[in-house]
Amino acid sequence: MARRGNNSAPTDWVTRAADDAIRHAGGDPRDPAVSATLTAEGRVVTCASGISPSGPIHLGNLREALTVHFVVEELKRRGVPARHVHSWDDFDRLRKVPAGVDPSWATHVGRPLSAVPDPWECHASWAEHFKAPLREALAEMGATMEEVDQTERYRAGDYTEQVLHALSQRAAIESVLARHRTKKLEAQDLPDEDAAALADSVAGDDEATQAGALARFPYKPFCRTCGRDTVTLTSYDEITTDLAYTCDVCGSTHITNVRTQHEGKLVWKVDWPMRWSVQGVNFEPGGMDHASPGSSYTVGKEIVKLFGARAPSFVGYSFVGVAGMAKMSSSKGGVPTPSDALRVLEAPVLRWLYARRQPKQAFTVDLGPEVVRLYDEWDALGRRAGDPDKLDAQVLAFQRASATSSAGTLPTPPVAVPFRTLSSIADVTAGSAAQISRLVGDLGHEHASVNDLEPRLTRAMTWTQEFVPHEDRTTVRAAPDRELLASLGEREREWLRLFLQHLPSAWSHGVPDLGRVTTVVYGVPKLAHRLALDEAPTDEVKTDQKEFFRLLYRLLVDAERGPRLPTLILALGLDTVTGLLVVP
Repeated sequence: MARRGNNSAPTDWVTRAADDAIRHAGGDPRDPAVSATLTAEGRVVTCASGISPSGPIHLGNLREALTVHFVVEELKRRGVPARHVHSWDDFDRLRKVPAGVDPSWATHVGRPLSAVPDPWECHASWAEHFKAPLREALAEMGATMEEVDQTERYRAGDYTEQVLHALSQRAAIESVLARHRTKKLEAQDLPDEDAAALADSVAGDDEATQAGALARFPYKPFCRTCGRDTVTLTSYDEITTDLAYTCDVCGSTHITNVRTQHEGKLVWKVDWPMRWSVQGVNFEPGGMDHASPGSSYTVGKEIVKLFGARAPSFVGYSFVGVAGMAKMSSSKGGVPTPSDALRVLEAPVLRWLYARRQPKQAFTVDLGPEVVRLYDEWDALGRRAGDPDKLDAQVLAFQRASATSSAGTLPTPPVAVPFRTLSSIADVTAGSAAQISRLVGDLGHEHASVNDLEPRLTRAMTWTQEFVPHEDRTTVRAAPDRELLASLGEREREWLRLFLQHLPSAWSHGVPDLGRVTTVVYGVPKLAHRLALDEAPTDEVKTDQKEFFRLLYRLLVDAERGPRLPTLILALGLDTVTGLLVVP
């Protein structure tokens, strides 16, 4: 594993990205005094992210914000003055209507996202409707950022001088775009999901929509009559900055003064580098599609020079998928969002999914069966993190996920019961808090109240109720399956006789002993083979154990499998188990 300097501290992609950001800001990350130097010179390392709130902001978009967040947190940890600037690209046009939205909203296609009404009538606009859930999710994850509303910036004229400069340099801009245009769809060099995103991201970005000298004009107004960007430019006066156009949809004709009326925006491949120059961005990530030949970052590196600046340090990140679903797209509905994931995953666990992998590594979030394994892995890593001698890149990712400079240590349960145990208990008790608390105590996890099990308990209950398929849920039999019991052979009858004979020994004064229950469950086939309960199982016994377990599940919950049998038996209680297993 790579080491940092001479102090043997582990490094990861975050430390390397932070080093690059410091270098871009003119500092030396190897200099112990770099923090004091940058502070004395009044320099702040600016790290930027941006999201277009065109639809549900999904777990793929979250990688944009968290990549920057982790780098800024690393800079702050070193004492380096740093900020996270997040642009809401709500002055972008609505391109299409996502699934689940009334098709009549297609009338708003071409209007700024900030000007499209909220179909659900709970926010001021389409853009605000989709911003809100991400804001809430990031707050829950302890991630703070300086938000920049691009509609406000453009409408206020904050970019007027940069826009006019771009128009004066449009020949040079077109020269750059033309040189890269033939490369932009070299999708055969990209993975399928990246190629699809590249095609989507450049669609209409700098293509000619009309003939003549204004064919690829780097600025586009929104129609003053209908609010859409479906316009054909007819003339531009260099001296007055009057830009004339005709709307292709409503047919109206207008003249907008670029210097004074602020009714449009730069096209994306010019807009992005323009903002680098205005904000002084030192680091900004982007999807792998943005770093491919002819796409936004590669073009922007040249265009930003026309604004007297240079491109920030950059890392390309790959896509985040969801198990069983195609690559997520915010213009399509029905994709899990950070808020959805936080209903099942504790905030540090969700953060850890992004911190532990290099940005270029694609990964999948599985909110199904893998959740149990994920929590087991997280808990095991937490135990390692408590040993200072075991500090490595994995533990470093755990630390990054567990706390932030603004929120401190993020909420975790005071009593960390394994997720698989909580979900099993929630399943067999139908979510009864009182029964859950009793069973957790019976399993040896002492706690004052169910509050000591939060925030994990609520997530385990939610996962069991909403993310576990109905056919995999546990339904306890209301009465014995007399037909099945009557059909059992002599071997199965012997198993049940031995089980019912020894199981009461696991209860002492009405209090069950999980260890003893486990011993009996696994020991019945041993006894049937004339072995002691504490003897090692033979291969034949192991085969019988599997069949015995399957028999118990069928008789108790009418299924071939279910929660761990010792947990299930504790949850049901001795009387219920006995009543369901007595052979007539």
